[in-house]
Amino acid sequence: MTPVATGEPIHHGPVFAAPFHTPGDPEEGAYTYARSHNPTWTAVESALAEMESGEGYRAKALVYGSGLAAIAAVFGAVLRSGDVAVLPADSYFGARVLMEQQFASLGVEVRLAKTAGDAQAALLDGARLLWIESPSNPTMDVCDIAALAETAHRAGALVGVDNTTATPLGQSPLALGADFSMSSDTKLIGGHGDLLAGHVAVREGATDAQGVNLYDRLLQGRTLSGSILGPMEAWLLLRSIASLPLRLERSCENALALAKYLSGRAEVSAVMYPGLESSPGHETAKRQMRYFGPVLSFVLESKAKAEDFLKRAELITDATSFGAIHTTAERRKRWGHDDIPDGLVRLSAGCEAVEDLIEDIAQALT
Repeated sequence: MTPVATGEPIHHGPVFAAPFHTPGDPEEGAYTYARSHNPTWTAVESALAEMESGEGYRAKALVYGSGLAAIAAVFGAVLRSGDVAVLPADSYFGARVLMEQQFASLGVEVRLAKTAGDAQAALLDGARLLWIESPSNPTMDVCDIAALAETAHRAGALVGVDNTTATPLGQSPLALGADFSMSSDTKLIGGHGDLLAGHVAVREGATDAQGVNLYDRLLQGRTLSGSILGPMEAWLLLRSIASLPLRLERSCENALALAKYLSGRAEVSAVMYPGLESSPGHETAKRQMRYFGPVLSFVLESKAKAEDFLKRAELITDATSFGAIHTTAERRKRWGHDDIPDGLVRLSAGCEAVEDLIEDIAQALT
């Protein structure tokens, strides 16, 4: 919240400066050069850190130019040649491609296992990093983050969680034992489909086994690589955080209602959503999530049926991103990256009136 000052705006605009006035000793100034720090970053990072903090610990957050930049920051801060990284085989494909094509070529051994059933736990011997995504994208599988984090730490590995579909308000990876909580803020936290951003949060004072401060390592990496967030995007992100609790609650309510409705349609062979009691991961999700998220997937008979549904829908935007205030969906197999049915549709519930969405889905399926 902006401090009260007579005549000042309630919310200050973005600070665009690249160089700042720095006479004398640079250490005496709060800001020197905007690749290292910026007042608008400070404001949004403070808000994100507040959301990532929990009982008994404070978090620190860093913003990046995209969600994938935030993932790359964690990988780059932790992994060196000869290290082992364990990833979900069904995680966001960008993370897998980054690891398998870039980090593997630098000498990192990559091991993959499905999210469901905590299958990654069997691959942790000698690992340096365990990367988790729960719920997974797009099949919405759930794993026990606390149990996996405990197993990974016993094996000497650090733990990072892609928390994009839940957000820090819906799930707290740091409280569940993770070392890194990452989110693509392009999605729910930004929430309006008008920016690219990502962030990583760690516990204040957290270190690795060698005593290296995790926040300092990330900050150094961001400054040296230049994988920064523009001040305007940072300001838009800060604007969005104010409405996140309302947007998240409404979109999650809509997602559950749509999942229940789709479960009763003859045209739909499967609905994947952790909020459904029939979901294999429901009990685990109930323990570790405050909201089940706005994203669900459902399976139609074929590629043609899925594409016809998207063509006929009037209120649903056919788009590859998710987490916006408006409802979006896509036939996910069109990208070719995931082992999923041709007719799988991933839908991100927005904040529209749910009865309107159900009516639209009904006519699009008929």
